[in-house]
Amino acid sequence: MQLSVWTYEGPPHVGAMRVATAMEKLHYVLHAPQGDTYADLLFTMIERRGKRPPVTYTTFEARDLGKDTAELFQTAAREAADRFKPQAMIVGASCTAELIQDDPAGLSEAMDLPCPAIPLELPSYQRKENWGAAETFYQIVRTLADKSITRPEREGRAARANILGPCALGFRHRDDLVEIRKILDALGVEVNLVAPLGATPQDITQIGAADFNIVLYPEIADEAARWLEKTFGQPAIRSIPIGVGATRAFITDVAELAGADPTPALGDNHSRMPWWSRSVDSTYLTGKRVFIFGDATHAVAAARIARDELGFEVCGLGCYNREFAREIRAAAKEHGVEPLITDDHLAVEDAIAAASPELVLGTQMERHIAKRLGLPCAVISSPVHVQDFPARHSPQMGFEGANVIFDTWVHPLVMGLEEHLLTMFREDFEFSDEAGASHHAAHSPRPTMAHASNVDADLVEEPILAANDGSLWTSEAERELKKIPFFVRGKARRNTEAFALDQGRAEIDLETLYDAKAHYAR
Repeated sequence: MQLSVWTYEGPPHVGAMRVATAMEKLHYVLHAPQGDTYADLLFTMIERRGKRPPVTYTTFEARDLGKDTAELFQTAAREAADRFKPQAMIVGASCTAELIQDDPAGLSEAMDLPCPAIPLELPSYQRKENWGAAETFYQIVRTLADKSITRPEREGRAARANILGPCALGFRHRDDLVEIRKILDALGVEVNLVAPLGATPQDITQIGAADFNIVLYPEIADEAARWLEKTFGQPAIRSIPIGVGATRAFITDVAELAGADPTPALGDNHSRMPWWSRSVDSTYLTGKRVFIFGDATHAVAAARIARDELGFEVCGLGCYNREFAREIRAAAKEHGVEPLITDDHLAVEDAIAAASPELVLGTQMERHIAKRLGLPCAVISSPVHVQDFPARHSPQMGFEGANVIFDTWVHPLVMGLEEHLLTMFREDFEFSDEAGASHHAAHSPRPTMAHASNVDADLVEEPILAANDGSLWTSEAERELKKIPFFVRGKARRNTEAFALDQGRAEIDLETLYDAKAHYAR
């Protein structure tokens, strides 16, 4: 464990909170000291949920450590059961409470609570948030699933599926679920249950009644799906329908397991991404170099879309969840790049700076990194902040999700191009800083500093040129450099300076700039 300004994942008990908050009539009793009680902030501020998360804390203080803190836990558990009357409870300790070794699991078993109490063993100093969510969901399924359920024969009835993985604080999980239900409706497949999102413990008892499982988010549901496959013989679909090609593959896989005709679902022509990719307008973005980092599921999907559906070049690919390192390594090999598997955002920043991409696809951390480096960026994965829980329908999965991805990825590049053009023509009277915005009194230019302060224009000092600020660059070369798009300007500057140093040139003038361009273009 290391101290950091940013973390991609919290401790595993936060993952357990995400599962508890996603479900209904489930309550989480968390043995935690004062200061570890921040669930409300996570879910009500970031995800903007309309109700408080179902978490009760023991909230012991320093002065309680000299007493029996185990009794505090038992009291909190009894009061939570009486007040909230859940169908089931999960109990565990935060990373700090884990150190005092009160054993909430053993304590809850001895308490004879009025509902099932599922103990969680979440090693806070070895594992992280996504693992905690996956382990929690697995323990809930394993404990509550009715193992006596037998599925009736398929003949004469529609196929039934469980949708596994949607969770609280998940990236667009709510909206993805809408698109997946549309696909299943088109295929005539019934939904047995969705879990964890919206499911009750009573619903979980019937999880074995489905014919197969759809694992939408492996980080959350893969472990539970493997147990269900062994216990109930339920096969799992692991195609992730992010992007047009992947959505078609998903439809084909579901139709095959369900014995359904895929044609109605494949006939959905609402995605505009294929049309745009074939249009002449797409050519000015073809070959753009993109750096991708996030959770493994979204990162691998993004790399495939970038290369196969938008014609971009993947120049970097990585993830922060080490449990899925194998998938990232395989995808990186396919794209011909070195995999980056780290939870250190500073290492990610160094890799992005070295790659000098023209677009960054990542988490909220990569958004901050890209802003510092002056690069366009789009968010594709958790962790995210409040702006990535939009009020509008904004999925990532299905054909409509492909439209959202197209808009989200392409707009930063288009806006970057517009900003570059405005910068190029900054000397033009129509686009100069003194000209007003074209839609706000365009013919009434803003007063210059001299006019605004009633100072004679002749007395206003000219800006100091680049040649006089101690740099190697002449003012003429600096002006030419500004004509290069801002999202690759940093790389052009570094390459030119390295070329000048290698050639032993005392200053960088126009000739040096052009010579460096010719050198690196070989």
